[in-house]
Amino acid sequence: MGEQIVKVWANYYQQFDADYSRDVPGEGYGGWQRAEIEIVPEHTAVAVMHAWDPFTRQEFPGWYRAVEYLPRCERICREVFPPLLEAVRKSSLRLFHVQSQGEFLKKYPGYAKTVELAGPEPPNPQAVPSDSVTRKLGQFRGDNVFPGKGNAEDCSRVSKVIDFAPQAKPLGDEPIAVTSHQLAALCRHHQVNHLIYMGFAIDWCLLMSPGGMLDMSRYGVTCSAIRQATTAVENHLTARRELCKEIGLWRVSIMFGVVFDADDLMAALKKLSR
Repeated sequence: MGEQIVKVWANYYQQFDADYSRDVPGEGYGGWQRAEIEIVPEHTAVAVMHAWDPFTRQEFPGWYRAVEYLPRCERICREVFPPLLEAVRKSSLRLFHVQSQGEFLKKYPGYAKTVELAGPEPPNPQAVPSDSVTRKLGQFRGDNVFPGKGNAEDCSRVSKVIDFAPQAKPLGDEPIAVTSHQLAALCRHHQVNHLIYMGFAIDWCLLMSPGGMLDMSRYGVTCSAIRQATTAVENHLTARRELCKEIGLWRVSIMFGVVFDADDLMAALKKLSR
């Protein structure tokens, strides 16, 4: 029997044609469009990335002052994750979890299996030596850019107790990866060439952190995202309209894959069974 192909409605951005009869030629671009695309479930996995427990503002006020998207993460984990992850787990798509390094991962069997599968990490590139001036600049940035001198203690405290959000905890031995090398090993082992990301944040960790789209695209993996299952790092000019999220999703469409709506993906997954 041949591989099963499933059609899913998806969003893509039409980055053409610039209209030079306009004052701003780029305003002639087609913008967001929708189309039915094909996926092969056997070669597709959903990647839940950096879905950390946001805890509460009362517990870690400094963390919340520096990371304003935490309330959005909490709402998305509470409202969007449960039906979406249930649909994935009931389907034939694979489910991978991508986290950052931490002692808490040792209690999850899926992480130990991934480490064994992936083997030793390749050597890191040799770092360029720093000096006292660049170290001083780093301290200046920590105090004045992020997270801020008054918030650093809380951010350090939360890093020691970080764990999966309750709605995003792996079940059984669902695979967990920390590094791009480990996630690529999972993709090769399970013959996955299309990762559909959900988690936080679309313009930051999902883009640049180990296991994010930038690294995985270099392994030849197509990387897509689910609009309702992510948010972005915003600034004071963008936060009200979540413009950085819009830019992040645009970047996914232009550079990596497509953008799914959660309802469209869940509707397609109902046609699939394990």
